[in-house]
Amino acid sequence: MVTEQEVEAIGRTLVDPKQPLQTRFRALFTLRGLGGPGAISWISQAFSDDSALLKHELAYCLGQMQDARAIPVLVDVLRDTCQEPMVRHEAGEWPGPHALPSVAGTPYSLLPFLSVAETCQLAVQRLEWLRQHCGEPVTGSYLSVDPAPPAEERDVGRLRAVLLDESQPLFERYRAMFALRNAGGQEAALALAEGLRCGSALFRHEVGYVLGQLQHEAAVPQLVAALARPAESPMVRHECAEALGAIARPSCLAALRAHSADPERVVRESCQVALDMYEHENAAAFQYADGLEQLRRAPC
Repeated sequence: MVTEQEVEAIGRTLVDPKQPLQTRFRALFTLRGLGGPGAISWISQAFSDDSALLKHELAYCLGQMQDARAIPVLVDVLRDTCQEPMVRHEAGEWPGPHALPSVAGTPYSLLPFLSVAETCQLAVQRLEWLRQHCGEPVTGSYLSVDPAPPAEERDVGRLRAVLLDESQPLFERYRAMFALRNAGGQEAALALAEGLRCGSALFRHEVGYVLGQLQHEAAVPQLVAALARPAESPMVRHECAEALGAIARPSCLAALRAHSADPERVVRESCQVALDMYEHENAAAFQYADGLEQLRRAPC
């Protein structure tokens, strides 16, 4: 059992800008796991922070919680043009069916930032697919809620062809992406890694995210190369950094250290968080989201 006082203590850690970002991330993912109105309230308060990376993860966690009480918060973030595009994009992936047709009457296709517009178009297509298929697709061993259902195709070569074909609808390319993740193995990882050099920034960012879920070392050279490209979108570089932290092999470490002082803040902070993930993956700790455990171990 978790008390309201414990949720409050973890929430205060999340919203405290004096805390190390790594500690705040662990508090955030603890709140995501706990769920409930208290967790949603604390996560929502942190959208006033000045870290785009943290706010991006706030939106991700609220969406992954799949709690309708988070929808108004996500819609407000999506509407807020003062928020960074990568934050608005993440908020746009997750609101429910009654929230997505427009933002203040503006068609999503006319939104000024491509990543935000593409995200909302994908979200509408996902909702339409869910209506037609009566519920969420099975994602195998992955517990995430994905922005597109995996394709039914199982042949890695055919899935790779769809993934890399820029004439295909983005929704179908996403479906191929998640089917490749579910297929797993080196061939699938290498096919996905090719996607880091094509498509929009939103597409490449999602490839980085999926490679982090897959955690296959075969993709490390391509992730390192994308992270090192200064002309690459920060939202792509950020996702590649976090993927390297999740893969957590020695081949990832030098790149993360090299960019932990990157001039681009979201990249720099992503590498710092990824180094914390790397340490967790290579330690004996049971779980990354250890905010509750740390709280209960603290001296009274």
